[in-house]
Amino acid sequence: MMNKDQETPEMIRERLQREEQRDHAAGTFKNGLDRAQFGNLGELASSLGWIGTGVVIVVIIAVFVWLK
Repeated sequence: MMNKDQETPEMIRERLQREEQRDHAAGTFKNGLDRAQFGNLGELASSLGWIGTGVVIVVIIAVFVWLK
């Protein structure tokens, strides 16, 4: 594993994003939903994490089932 001096800027961003998600799960959920309004689905999925993305998918499916 690389130490912090050998990290590339991309690796630093990814590490900081993971730490932020771990420390502030509700804030990253809101941030992901806000970013989704601008059409960046990749950012939504990465900021929500796998649990948040699963919840969004289940809600969408439930709405489709309820409307039929």
